[in-house]
Amino acid sequence: MSDQQDFDLIVIGAGSGGVRLARMSAQRGARVAVVESRYLGGTCVNVGCVPKKLFVYGSHVHDELEDAAGYGWQVPLDDVRFDWPRLVANKNAEIERLNGIYRRLLESTGVTIIEGTATLSDAHTVVVGDTSYTAKHITVATGSWPVVPDVPGKECILTSNEMFYLPQLPKQAVVWGGGYIAVEFAGILAGLGVETTLLYRGDLFLRGFDGDVRRFTENEMRKKGVILKYGVTIESVDAENAHYRVQLSNGEVMETGLVMAATGRRALVDGLGLTDLGVQLSASGYVVVDDHFQTAVPSITALGDVIGTPQLTPVALAQGMVLSRRLFGDGQGEMDYSAIPTAVFCQPSIGTVGLTEEEAREAGHRLRIYRSEFRPMKYTLSGRDERSLMKLVVDDENDRVLGAHMVGPDAGEITQGLAIAIKAGATKAQFDSTLGIHPTSAEEFVTMREPVA
Repeated sequence: MSDQQDFDLIVIGAGSGGVRLARMSAQRGARVAVVESRYLGGTCVNVGCVPKKLFVYGSHVHDELEDAAGYGWQVPLDDVRFDWPRLVANKNAEIERLNGIYRRLLESTGVTIIEGTATLSDAHTVVVGDTSYTAKHITVATGSWPVVPDVPGKECILTSNEMFYLPQLPKQAVVWGGGYIAVEFAGILAGLGVETTLLYRGDLFLRGFDGDVRRFTENEMRKKGVILKYGVTIESVDAENAHYRVQLSNGEVMETGLVMAATGRRALVDGLGLTDLGVQLSASGYVVVDDHFQTAVPSITALGDVIGTPQLTPVALAQGMVLSRRLFGDGQGEMDYSAIPTAVFCQPSIGTVGLTEEEAREAGHRLRIYRSEFRPMKYTLSGRDERSLMKLVVDDENDRVLGAHMVGPDAGEITQGLAIAIKAGATKAQFDSTLGIHPTSAEEFVTMREPVA
């Protein structure tokens, strides 16, 4: 290895974390290249949070049309038509626009974009096609990929990736899984008029979320028409003309027009040659790093979904900022994974930050629980049977708010502000002394006075 490499840093993967790392490092004067084999922006921009949120918006329009009558608008629902190909085409145009923005962000900071599949031939060399590139530092930011269980007929099962490009919408659909991706797509499909069944091997979906949130969301999803089947998995799928015959583990057979698996994701490290160089992978296949994103090979770091930390875009962005500072700044910077706010864009949506009640009790806290359920004001005139839940988990010893959880319209928007308060260590007394904005749903978080447990 010569003393002069082609680049100071090569980032493999142009997702959220990789692009942020590349840009910030280039702005600090580093010579940076990004290698990408698919699309700029990674999962989030192309087959993740951005197009999913657009589909959520689209799937909620029918509810808005139904609610309009209560506000004096005469909308002929019997003549309402939905054009799925138009939604997909408009979504595609928006994604292409975002791809262009990512390209310009990289190019404007002097980052070299290398299109192709990367392989590491040694600790300082990345091979793309017939060309080798050397760098002092190499960062793996290749993200994750959906996993489909190995069952007969696996080739008939779609993942979230393909759902964004369906040529047409089926009349019936089966969604297999119990995480947030499964719950979100079940809501999208049901909202667009598809008869949707959600299958989950456990006894209640959204494992890891607050118990009250899980139970409340279950009830609201049933109201939306989603059929929920627990304690069951798919054993096989057979294609029959334009439909599928799904054999379930409980002996039941379902006929459907689409089968989607949202049964987990794995680190996308295929073909990189990491283990040949001494980079360690965990039992789950994620790249093993220390608290500073360092692998077992000194010149190779990794960040984002590929290392198994919370698979959220803001987490990868923050990691990119920290790693850039450590590599090309003052060498300092730490990641703080506490009180990460998140949202699930099911219908109604979920917003959550901090500890669940179950986590807080397991940690030994003596708690006060505040909980409120109500019909949002918007639905009082429309008559829609949809309710909201708000919950605060409070440490009884020091009055600190340990967690805030919500199910209802705009839950993500509301939770983002609450996250600041919880990150700052706000107490319930400080919540109580904060004046509410009336009339809003959000004011409920500062008006809950009596604990329920």
